[in-house]
Amino acid sequence: MSEELKTIKELADELGVSKQAIQYHIKSLINKNRQTNDKGVTVLSAIEQEFIRGKVDKQTNKNKTNEPTKKRQTDKQKEPNINQYLLNEIEEVKKNRDKQLAVKDKQIENKDIQIAQMQNLLDQQQRLALQDKKLLEEYKAENDSLKAL
Repeated sequence: MSEELKTIKELADELGVSKQAIQYHIKSLINKNRQTNDKGVTVLSAIEQEFIRGKVDKQTNKNKTNEPTKKRQTDKQKEPNINQYLLNEIEEVKKNRDKQLAVKDKQIENKDIQIAQMQNLLDQQQRLALQDKKLLEEYKAENDSLKAL
């Protein structure tokens, strides 16, 4: 798998463009954590490389007015790879969404439990306050009767 990973510089040299041009096209990729090699250098997967190749080819094709038919056919063959990259990204987003929803469901369940506990405690507190009020009234009445004696 590491054989298909290439650094930005390697891909730039291969395509005959600058590293900045590759970095510009990386911005159009879906934002996610970039892979790095053991030296900490950013590397691109084969699908990302194909996506960037397609972008670079489209740019260079705009600059060329007389493009051979074979070149157009190879560009069309590369498009499914771009589509595959986008499909993979969509699947990854769906998986992340499902994980996030599961976490949110669990959080909501915990909050429901906490709310039920809080309501129970509030009910207990109100009962105790009512008992205290009754006791105070009884003591007050008893105190008044003692004062009358």
